[in-house]
Amino acid sequence: MACLKQEKETNIKIFIDIYDMFPMVTRVMDYGQQTVRIARYIGQSFMITLSHANRLPVTIQYPYEKLITSERFRGRIHFEFDKCIACEVCVRVCPMDLPVVDWELETNIRKKRLLNYSIDFGICIFCGNCVEYCPTNCLSMTEEYELSTYDRHELNYNQIALGRLPMSVIDDYTIRTILNSPKIK
Repeated sequence: MACLKQEKETNIKIFIDIYDMFPMVTRVMDYGQQTVRIARYIGQSFMITLSHANRLPVTIQYPYEKLITSERFRGRIHFEFDKCIACEVCVRVCPMDLPVVDWELETNIRKKRLLNYSIDFGICIFCGNCVEYCPTNCLSMTEEYELSTYDRHELNYNQIALGRLPMSVIDDYTIRTILNSPKIK
């Protein structure tokens, strides 16, 4: 009996020791799972870094290299004075009421004659509404985007400045052009 009693006490003592060790074992298992998760995360990050290592750089050296703009790029507006009928549709559709159209009515032929046309590119948001709604297609968007000046009054273009066609980036031999095409994988 004494032997059975002593054996029961040792079994209870071992059970208590295992019970006390159980939280420690679960913490070690959690630590192992976290370590595996972190190692997997670091491995994925490293693989992404390696996949980007063999790509070409995206940065261009701007004044010496220029991107060829897309076909529907909305740059500076080009104006053809001879086509304009002074209908002022461009003024009505412009969200900024920006184009200034000066005209006079010739009573003998009952037509408007255009005197002056100007756009202030310091205020223009290049939305393209004036170009889209022009009935005679006298307005068009160019690929010119370098309009920065030191004086904001230089951004007010009259019909002479608007009629000037910009030099194409492709034709400029001093600049290396880079095609702006999406990468196909």
